[in-house]
Amino acid sequence: MGQKEPDLYRDTWVRYLGYANEVGESFRSLVPVPVVWASYGVATAYVTADAIDKGRKAAAAHAQDPTHVGAAVVDTFVWQSLASVAIPGFTINRLCAASLALLGSLTRWPLPVRRWTTTALGLAAIPLIITPIDRTVDFLMDSSLRKLYKAPGEPPTSH
Repeated sequence: MGQKEPDLYRDTWVRYLGYANEVGESFRSLVPVPVVWASYGVATAYVTADAIDKGRKAAAAHAQDPTHVGAAVVDTFVWQSLASVAIPGFTINRLCAASLALLGSLTRWPLPVRRWTTTALGLAAIPLIITPIDRTVDFLMDSSLRKLYKAPGEPPTSH
């Protein structure tokens, strides 16, 4: 049996580009806002490239059925947009904003210390939120969008 070729967007260092916006949100209190927005640009470019890649792979495997290509692109783009950009970005943003506010009201730490502590909390939270967000997005998509293009009993693609 042949070995499966590694997926550039899922099995290599490239997948970490999808976390760029969470890193940007973690550093929001320390860097100019355009830096944070640039981190969203990196994450969105990753999402788009992965969707295009999955569309190309679907086209190669199902050249006779273009609906597979559309479904692969849509599924990947929507899943990645939610699980890699929108939900984790919002989560880290709110966590950091709340921690900065709480540190301001509960401590007498100087502002730079509060900002660096907030950044450290945001960065530390990233690995903790990935799996719950991924599973939630799988559930949401399995319960909605994937019903439009998946055959009954067909498992969702792994992300």
